Amino acid sequence: MKPITLFPLEGIPLVRPGDDLVALLAEALARRGGPRTGDVLVVAQKIVSKAEGRFVRLSEVTPSPRALELAQITGKDPRLIEVILWDTAEVLRVRPGLIIVEHRLGFVCANAGVDRSNVAPEGEEIVLRLPEDPDRSARQIREGLARRFGVEVGVVIADSHGRAHRKGVIGVAIGVSGLPALEDWRGRRDLFGYVLQHTEVALGDLVASAATLLLGQAAEGIPAVLIRGLSFLPRESTARELVRARAYDLFR
Repeated sequence: MKPITLFPLEGIPLVRPGDDLVALLAEALARRGGPRTGDVLVVAQKIVSKAEGRFVRLSEVTPSPRALELAQITGKDPRLIEVILWDTAEVLRVRPGLIIVEHRLGFVCANAGVDRSNVAPEGEEIVLRLPEDPDRSARQIREGLARRFGVEVGVVIADSHGRAHRKGVIGVAIGVSGLPALEDWRGRRDLFGYVLQHTEVALGDLVASAATLLLGQAAEGIPAVLIRGLSFLPRESTARELVRARAYDLFR
């Protein structure tokens, strides 16, 4: 088994709405010697959202009656709750300080991914929504890099999520292009010849979580990571492959 190497892409400036994200990533990759076919680029969700202008100024938000109701329970700003509801398919759990929802993209997370950290200077009431279509964003980055460098790389857009029954956040894939989000290992044999019956590997999440060790959660300033040496069969995929269908979700 060959080693897997992670390269932090440094020197990417603060991203603003309308910035050419592919160009910024390409410049950072060029400083690292450029990508190779089979590499995977993991990009932090925040810089994708920022480039796509997914900012919301809370002073411009009018809370709905539902937002006011949930704000009473959670103790959160009703304007923030309203923004969360914009991206919510269903509110699943509510208690003081917490709102868990099914995002309109299918996955379950806190606050519909709406975030304040690393978004704006302290005191400015601005929040950031997830990209409108992270799979599309990943595909556009992959296609843009292929045009610039002439090589095929996989792209994962990573966000930090909590998990049921476990403490702490980890990196998960919310957008995938050019590699399998989910690998089906059923039919493979283990060391003793046993044929695997149920094993599926969340490759997109594994890649996102590994890269998050370098992306960090606070002031690291590393918004993208290049991964080299990963073995996979390239194919077009989406992060929706990782979402468990409601019929098989035993925890709702």
